[in-house]
Amino acid sequence: MSEDRTLTVELERLESYSFKVGFGEDIEALITDEHQPVGEGKGPNASMLLAASMGNCLSASLLFCLQKTRTPVNGMRTRVQTKTSRNEKGRLRITSISVEITPDIDPEYTNQVNRCLPLYEDYCTVSKSVEQGIPFDVRVNWPSS
Repeated sequence: MSEDRTLTVELERLESYSFKVGFGEDIEALITDEHQPVGEGKGPNASMLLAASMGNCLSASLLFCLQKTRTPVNGMRTRVQTKTSRNEKGRLRITSISVEITPDIDPEYTNQVNRCLPLYEDYCTVSKSVEQGIPFDVRVNWPSS
């Protein structure tokens, strides 16, 4: 069963390395920026957004599973750490991502939590896509003379 969908996000340069990221009419735009000395740090950069996407997706997947098992979740905190290093060409790359999710759940629901732990990661679209390597293409629309 195919559920192909297309998601479009649009970016518009504001100044320097700052961009306005549009998600559609019903969602407030986000301002991104590179850190100093390249940018001014007025917003998260692309690496931070990737970390946030991973943490959000994994947290939401765990929450969904817990709710399906009727487990009351009093709160949830997620910490995502990325490590970067330079590759053989000297280019900065994200070399690892570590996600730590801490749900606030009463101990009486241990069985339900234990049922979700081996399942929830497989339902996270972002982390599983990153893990398998997402193919992509890039095109620069340059005016022809």
